[in-house]
Amino acid sequence: MMQTKTIISQIMTMGLMFTGLITQAQKQPNIIFIIPDQMRAQTLEEGADRYVKTPTLDNFKERAVNFTQAVANYPLCSPTRGMIFSGTHPFRNQVMQNCQSFTTHLDCELQKDELCWSDILKKNGYDLGYIGKWHLDSPRAPYIDCKNNRGKRKWNEWCAPDRRHGFSYWHAYGTYDYHLNPMYWDTDAKRNEYKFYDQWGPIHEANKAIDYISNKGGTYRDTNKPFALVVSINPPHTSYSHVPQKYKDLYKDLDVTTLCNTPNIPKKGTKWGDYYRKNIKNYYACISGVDEQIGRVLQSLKDQGIDDNTIVIFTSDHGDCIGIHQQQGKNNWYEEAIRVPFIVKIPSHNKQIDVDHQLGSLDIYPTILGLLGLENQIPSHLKGINYTPAITGVGKQKTTDHQWYIRTANGVKEKGVRGVRTDRYTFIIENKSDNKQYRYLFDRKNDPYQLNNIVQKKRSKAKQMMKMLKNDLQKYDDPFVIL
Repeated sequence: MMQTKTIISQIMTMGLMFTGLITQAQKQPNIIFIIPDQMRAQTLEEGADRYVKTPTLDNFKERAVNFTQAVANYPLCSPTRGMIFSGTHPFRNQVMQNCQSFTTHLDCELQKDELCWSDILKKNGYDLGYIGKWHLDSPRAPYIDCKNNRGKRKWNEWCAPDRRHGFSYWHAYGTYDYHLNPMYWDTDAKRNEYKFYDQWGPIHEANKAIDYISNKGGTYRDTNKPFALVVSINPPHTSYSHVPQKYKDLYKDLDVTTLCNTPNIPKKGTKWGDYYRKNIKNYYACISGVDEQIGRVLQSLKDQGIDDNTIVIFTSDHGDCIGIHQQQGKNNWYEEAIRVPFIVKIPSHNKQIDVDHQLGSLDIYPTILGLLGLENQIPSHLKGINYTPAITGVGKQKTTDHQWYIRTANGVKEKGVRGVRTDRYTFIIENKSDNKQYRYLFDRKNDPYQLNNIVQKKRSKAKQMMKMLKNDLQKYDDPFVIL
């Protein structure tokens, strides 16, 4: 461990000395940020999801720092991504809902003038690449002609070059859920110049990531500069069935009843109970397929001889209930939705370290800059915590005892759901259609499946967590009204 601390300390020192000159670039570590969509933390842990086959990520975690209490503050695709890239809360970055045509009138998209961590890396001499799902632009007429835009609600949109926040290589889309025939815009493609590919999305994206890392044909990046690459993979997002048969076959002999023996899964014969039973094996298949592609990307770092100078971060934008607690997917306060994996592999570190710090979406931005030795460039307006000391073992770590939970009501800032989550308790205030507010308190230690609302039994604890919530409302300029 001392050797790891020394090496990382040296890397960070070189980062602090970095002036943005190409002659100094080789001293800066590369970074790869891998983020599949809707992969709950439980799929990499012992427990109800223990049947998931993830050999790559299991091995990766055994050589990395694993945050066991990482959460998505707003477990919905666009809001989480907005927080991750801007480091700011939805009331500042304006991504208060998913970016889709019903929220375009709210200007619900990542703003051009946001100072993202990628912008800072660009200014510091990094070459940046983005591959996969972006989902931070509002669709506008005339809408892109694709399946996700055929219904009343439109989802997919091109990201113009001046909205890409420093990413010079681009092979991405807004959001498109037909994973077996995905579509992408290349770096120089105009809005009407998207292409479809007859290849499973994660395989295609891994191929592109490998080409970027190896700089195939000398056209992907400037090899005189350090690079930062985002690989944003859509599965295991719906549709779960859009996955190659080879990954489905991994679970063909698994009895689905063995996957449904926890009390938070609705009974067979109910709407959401049947939904879970129909989709859970395909959800696992998607994860196994993603796992294999991540393995290919990590192997390419070794093949190029740069794995010892590359930081790798693996996380997800949020989890997925798949019917658990009668919840179709995400955007709720249950552990299956809000808890995410957050695993960091730093150079020359080959031992699993589990840390239980309360890490949230807003902490990722300052942590990325901290890991690259650029902590002095973390914007002063950010509210997140730099968790670099916990990862490197160097320096004193600032912590928090809870994380804020938010869900707006169709863009109405004053309503929706708010709450706080500690290492043991979840406290929630929910606005419902009857114009009343309902309060919930769950003791996840004694009630791990969050079945019993004890808000009336534990009034002193509820009062304590209410105080935390009120402090958060002030901290994040949140206009939510507590009745």
